[in-house]
Amino acid sequence: MTGRVIAVGGHESDGAAALTGVLGPEVVRVSGGRELVREVRSARAGGERVCVVPMTLGRDPSLVADTARTLLALDALERAGTVLAEPFATTAHLVGWLRTLATRVPADRALLVTAPSGDPFSDADLFRTARLVRQYGRHRTVEVALLGGDPGLAEGVRRCRALGAPRVVVLPAAWAVPEPTGVPHTEYGGPLLSASAAAGVLASRVREAQDRYERSGDDGVARALAADHDHGHAHSHGPDGHDHDHGHGHSHSHGHSHSHGHDDRDGSGPDPGGDHHHRTPSHAPRSGAEPPVRHQGAAPDLVPSHRSPR
Repeated sequence: MTGRVIAVGGHESDGAAALTGVLGPEVVRVSGGRELVREVRSARAGGERVCVVPMTLGRDPSLVADTARTLLALDALERAGTVLAEPFATTAHLVGWLRTLATRVPADRALLVTAPSGDPFSDADLFRTARLVRQYGRHRTVEVALLGGDPGLAEGVRRCRALGAPRVVVLPAAWAVPEPTGVPHTEYGGPLLSASAAAGVLASRVREAQDRYERSGDDGVARALAADHDHGHAHSHGPDGHDHDHGHGHSHSHGHSHSHGHDDRDGSGPDPGGDHHHRTPSHAPRSGAEPPVRHQGAAPDLVPSHRSPR
């Protein structure tokens, strides 16, 4: 792509600070808001095309929606030639990458899936991610640690040790997860992605966004505005005759999402932007509808294959 690539970071990357050393110097790293507006305006003033990439790993849909709202503040000339890419990754990609890391850890070790704490729903997603890593892996003990939250790193290690693990391996489920130096009985199982693999995924997101814009004029902003629509509480007003639900909760499509990507951690494999993933439709019953049919079948394969996520 000819133009400026802007990577927007949230709590998973400490406001983009943790992306230093992961992304090349040609990629501008910002925390969103005024920083994002300033960079876009600077590029557009110089006639550069712009592609903005939300650098979430799937646990921060609000970053995607907030980025879209920020771009809406630009004037027409600034928005022309500016595109918003799909998020860097989804939780399906994250599970696949963590499972790849786990295959390199001896089976007698405990896995401690670790990320900075976000809001309660992002934190709950991390527990779900850890469960999927355990469900389809060979490690008996898989726990969660929230940096700046509860359970913290020390508590996570204590739980693993109490369950009989001789050593605990920290698996980073975010960009901003430092090596646990000085923590007894603990090793580091990261990084999540090598710099070359991250660059490949980023390039794929940028290419897709540019192609979409050139084909249809879709800058990606309208779609991204709804990214956090299902992120939060679904609450009821009780039996007062005005009972209704607000769609602020997590979607109830318990999608068996299949990540078929290979993380290409050394950058020598196929294009890391080439996978696809499928999600089964929601089975949440509508009012008056028959109860959902429960499908019996094999557990979904979340192991990355020979292609990389896109």
